[in-house]
Amino acid sequence: MIRLALVACLFATPLLAAESKEQSCGYQAQVISAIQKARLDRVKQADVASTIAASNPTWPANYNAAIPQLTEFVYSQKKRDLKKTDLGANLQQQCLENWDQIQEMQKKLKN
Repeated sequence: MIRLALVACLFATPLLAAESKEQSCGYQAQVISAIQKARLDRVKQADVASTIAASNPTWPANYNAAIPQLTEFVYSQKKRDLKKTDLGANLQQQCLENWDQIQEMQKKLKN
């Protein structure tokens, strides 16, 4: 389930050459955590991107491209499950574990 979000996030956010995998995965975790918080705060799905933008997030702007795909994923989850799960921590762990595989997939998509 979280793998879908991971793949969507990595394909939606072009990586900056100066970023390490720890930085990139950390930013992605922040994005999905912000979306999870919006969901739990009862922000309408259509308003998530603007609500997050208004909060002046600390991640680079290019990570905002992942918000629509991740919002769809997060809002498809039941609230009771979101209360029990830290999507940010899960995404960060999977991102770090699958970094090389995902980078290879990105290279293939560019060709």
